[in-house]
Amino acid sequence: MAFSKFKDKSKKNKAKVFVPGFEGPVRVKLPHGREVIGIITQRCGASRMFVSCMDGKTRNCRVPGSKRRGLWLREGDAIIIEPWEFDDDKGDVLFKYTPNQVTKLKQMGKLTTDDSEF
Repeated sequence: MAFSKFKDKSKKNKAKVFVPGFEGPVRVKLPHGREVIGIITQRCGASRMFVSCMDGKTRNCRVPGSKRRGLWLREGDAIIIEPWEFDDDKGDVLFKYTPNQVTKLKQMGKLTTDDSEF
């Protein structure tokens, strides 16, 4: 028989090469419009938390129902929030930054925090 019985899986099962010191490009989502970068200072329970924002305000933010199971948030995490239109002291959590993205934000000057927070 000319055809083999099994598919060639050599590419799929090939070991990945790890090069130490090489990190790929880090893409960072920046806030648009009314969105603000913030850092979680205290969790209140029931998917609510206090967030200190980069515009100098502390807001009581909540995680919307569509993102409730997908976002795992802790104190000290950097997030993007959108303040409510009718109450500027409250907001919704839209996005959570990874640690690589946080360092990139600090290099860009978008995130100004103490070193003790991370």
